Amino acid sequence: MQILGLVGWIAVVAIAAVIGSVASANAPEFYGQLDAPSWAPPASVFGPVWTVLYLLMALAAWLVWRAYGWHGARAALTLFLVQLAANALWSWLFFAWRLGLVAFIELLALAALIVATLVSFWRLRPVAGALLVPYLAWVLYAGALNFVLWRTNPDLLG
Repeated sequence: MQILGLVGWIAVVAIAAVIGSVASANAPEFYGQLDAPSWAPPASVFGPVWTVLYLLMALAAWLVWRAYGWHGARAALTLFLVQLAANALWSWLFFAWRLGLVAFIELLALAALIVATLVSFWRLRPVAGALLVPYLAWVLYAGALNFVLWRTNPDLLG
């Protein structure tokens, strides 16, 4: 039963990842057109980083679910699902619809949702909260990058 739960949480996270990846199918080409700062990673970094982050997210949710079940951790797991939806939305805002400012604002909201989820998870299973720290760090980094890309590429991210 526990392994099925882990597979379930991986599936939930994978669905969000697929929804986001549909919007970013042409991301490497679009990203390559942008005037990027020197500290921007190459496009090839994003896939591996997100794969690891998504696995950590699924593991964190599973640890909370395994310890408390849906009823015992409803608020924390609901926050997790809401931030997961916000995560998938960002790719659409930035890559598909090319709304740089809106994507940046949405990343700020996503960061707040991640903090709320991290704190909720930490209270229930500290290791689950800790597993979300790299995700939060990456989203904050992505937020700074999103802001700079929007400001330096108004013709592409108007």
